[in-house]
Amino acid sequence: MPSFPIARKLFRFAKRARRNWLPRHQNAFNFWIHMVGIPVAVAGVPLLFVADWEWGAGALALGYLLQWVGHRVEGNDVGELIPLKRLLGLPVVAIAPQYAAAEPATSERA
Repeated sequence: MPSFPIARKLFRFAKRARRNWLPRHQNAFNFWIHMVGIPVAVAGVPLLFVADWEWGAGALALGYLLQWVGHRVEGNDVGELIPLKRLLGLPVVAIAPQYAAAEPATSERA
């Protein structure tokens, strides 16, 4: 575990984010298309400033398109749209039904 307070906080954040991310990407195609789409989308941000803006916008759009296709295949909603859908009162599919049953049941104790 890192010894600096900010590093510990970042480590905990990354661990929690990974724990939330993995159940939503259980289909192998979705998982691996994200392994391509995420770096492409992230690379688009600096490209907006260091290259013609079209390259950056294209990389962002392509990266998100790949991730959207992965979520369509898996059968769940794209993570960035879930808060918006909840705000609008629309139904949300966070974890695809075929994988939701495989999730361990958590019991809340008083």
